[in-house]
Amino acid sequence: MKLQGADTALLAGRIHDALPQTQCKRCGYPDCLGYARAVSVGEADINQCPPGGVEGVGRLAALTERAIKPIDADFGAEGPRTLAFIDEDWCIGCTLCIAACPVDAIVGSNKRMHTVIEAHCTGCELCLPVCPVDCIPLHNVSGEATGWQAWSAEQALHARTRYEQRSLRLQREDAEHQLRLQAKAELKVSDLAAHSQHTDPAVLAKKRSIIEAALERARAKRKPA
Repeated sequence: MKLQGADTALLAGRIHDALPQTQCKRCGYPDCLGYARAVSVGEADINQCPPGGVEGVGRLAALTERAIKPIDADFGAEGPRTLAFIDEDWCIGCTLCIAACPVDAIVGSNKRMHTVIEAHCTGCELCLPVCPVDCIPLHNVSGEATGWQAWSAEQALHARTRYEQRSLRLQREDAEHQLRLQAKAELKVSDLAAHSQHTDPAVLAKKRSIIEAALERARAKRKPA
């Protein structure tokens, strides 16, 4: 089914709604929305989401009018729902797992023991490869139930909400960081001689030009399109 423009965006939204929202990246895309958009334009196939399993493929097949097929083994296999746990005896408090978690399900601070909030964990496994001491095992919490049989619509909505909230928080923190850098640069350029070890006017002029150009780029980047 080939669509264009608004129809493609509408289809992408419907596909996104049909995904389990684990944000695990196993599909080959940064998040569930990225995968949904790729499927909507024919860039990705409908069988690249192991967490959704066979039932998930069926949902996408119905939306895209494509044939049902098995999960592509290159992207993983359908399995039970898992939760990550952190072994307190081995955790070194590096915070890498906190940064990797797409739904803010891990709490802790630098050089302090971390813990996983079970109600928020999607079993995405993104915390496993970043842990330098391999202190995060996965536990099967759904028994023999797999795919959508192990994951509810309510859990998917909860995971999606937390992921979107985290994305907004990261965007806000980045914007605030950029504003702090801009303020620092503006202070420096306002009295460059006092903020530089150089006294050569030519060198100071060159530094001023570089800083002012960077400030202009930063201002332009924040202007609404």
